[in-house]
Amino acid sequence: MPPDDQNIARDVGDGTNTNREEPGSGGAHVSRRGLMQLGGAAAVVAALPAVSATHPTLAAAGQSDAVATPEVAEADAVPPAIPPWMLAWGPLPSEYGSRSIYESGVVRLPSATSSRSPLRDFFGSFTPNSLFYERHHAGVPTIDPSLHRLMVHGLVDRPTIFTMEDIKRFPAVSVINFMECSGNSGSEWTEERIAETVQAGFGLLSQAEWTGVPVKTILEEVGVQAEGSWVLAEGADAAGMTRSIPMDKIMGDAILAYGMNGEMLRPETGYPLRLFLPGWEGNSSIKWLRRLEVGTAPWETREETSKYTDPMPDGTARQFTFVMEAKSVITFPSGGDMLTTQGFHEITGLAWSGRGTITRVEVSTDGGETWADAELQGPTFPITLTRFRFPWNWEGQAARLQSRCTDDTGYVQPTMEALVEVRGTQSIYHMNGIKSWAVSENGEVTSAWG
Repeated sequence: MPPDDQNIARDVGDGTNTNREEPGSGGAHVSRRGLMQLGGAAAVVAALPAVSATHPTLAAAGQSDAVATPEVAEADAVPPAIPPWMLAWGPLPSEYGSRSIYESGVVRLPSATSSRSPLRDFFGSFTPNSLFYERHHAGVPTIDPSLHRLMVHGLVDRPTIFTMEDIKRFPAVSVINFMECSGNSGSEWTEERIAETVQAGFGLLSQAEWTGVPVKTILEEVGVQAEGSWVLAEGADAAGMTRSIPMDKIMGDAILAYGMNGEMLRPETGYPLRLFLPGWEGNSSIKWLRRLEVGTAPWETREETSKYTDPMPDGTARQFTFVMEAKSVITFPSGGDMLTTQGFHEITGLAWSGRGTITRVEVSTDGGETWADAELQGPTFPITLTRFRFPWNWEGQAARLQSRCTDDTGYVQPTMEALVEVRGTQSIYHMNGIKSWAVSENGEVTSAWG
């Protein structure tokens, strides 16, 4: 028996049941012994009752690649009935995993320049790579990693061009951190502009395990000169996206990231190489990184003058406000949800801080009149998303749900009113005010302000 066929037989097992037909099965079942005697993958497939095929072996046997959504009556699926998926083999192991066809509605919310993560549908605190938020300035480039280079120059002793193979030879690190676009929740500055759902309003937020080389390692390799105090990072997209980064951040926790949640970066998240700056606004973590230039002052590029600055009420603008302050949001119940039954509901959401670790989350069900501590899902780490949970007994009354977080610096998430009093309403960046969701007596949940 060829090796592949031996594996198929071994996976099936060594049972001794004979071929049999189950009542209502619509066809014969093949026993383990029968499968072992078939003598080939195609024969195995041919012996199986109507299997949806997504595996190359099944396709080679003449099966269809299409996976249709089966229409199954409830009476045929719930106990004591034997559901149809117990009566036939499913697809064989595949080269790359896919999610259930029943979860196809959980998708990002795309626009011309971004796509937002479906926070409402997530569990825990990690974001699947396929649902990580996007923000681009000239689309997503297709980069051949064998041709990609990182040039490091400026105030360095040994200007160097690195290949991806060169970079991967350096000692690597892996860190778990969130990333948030500075424009996340940018619609929340005024009541007239608030988004209807948590995905639309807060979906420029995701978390991953990032793997790569500390930037400090590379700069020590080329020898940074004493007067070097800023670094210009440039991306290889058509926008030539650039940001000026202070040297203390670069020599601190900055990473040249090529891995994300155990695999290479996706094209939309910077493949094959990006800068990653934990806790800082996402646009500073330049994707498709091609150049680092060491200098003595910021370059005052477009993306740090006319863009990504914060207009203030007095007509000035805050510049280089890199850090994402402590923030939280309830993801369930949230806008678009409908509570159909009274009684127990678990309020849940996410809290995060670019300055440290979330130490406390409080929840209010009466618009901030009273607060109670939520449970934090541990372990909690600095600059990570922290899942919180709060038990709530809804008895059909109108309610106003809010969350408020505190980090280990002592910073407490402000109300919308307090934030607007200081910052005004002309900005779209760094909005971290307390978000409200209104629950009506019929259970409908809608977005609210203040």
